[in-house]
Formats: sequence, structure tokens, C-alpha cells
Amino acid sequence: MAPKKKLSFEESTARLEEIVSLLERGDAPLEQAMALFEEGARILRTCTAMLDQAEQKVTLLTAGPDGQPQEQEFQEGE
Repeated sequence: MAPKKKLSFEESTARLEEIVSLLERGDAPLEQAMALFEEGARILRTCTAMLDQAEQKVTLLTAGPDGQPQEQEFQEGE
């Protein structure tokens, strides 16, 4: 069995949409439906992690003068 390649965010969301569509049809046997659900949950966790990483690259949180978090544009190389 070949190792699974890491899907891009776009590929992951497309697969997640496919899984949702298959589950919504309701014609998959229980065992297959559970496997699809588990795969979807894994993909969702991966997508959430990808989004969190992207957000960290876009915004850098720093403490402002009042000690509260303040958003600052991310500068590449910092």
C-alpha cells in the first residue's frame, strides 16, 4: 500500500465536501459511513490546523500600550 500524500487545503476541503455529500445521501452501509465520518473528522482537524498556521503568518499579536493584545501586520522574516 502506497503512503498517503499530504493533501493541500483546497484538496482537503474538496474531499470533505465529497464525504459530506456521500453521507447526506444516506445509502452507505453503516461501516462505510463510520469510516467516511472518521476520515472527515481527520480532514477537518487538518484543515483547522492549516488555517491556524495561515492566520499566524498573516497577523502577529503583540501587547499594546495598555497591555491588551494588539494586531500588527506580519512582516516576513521576523
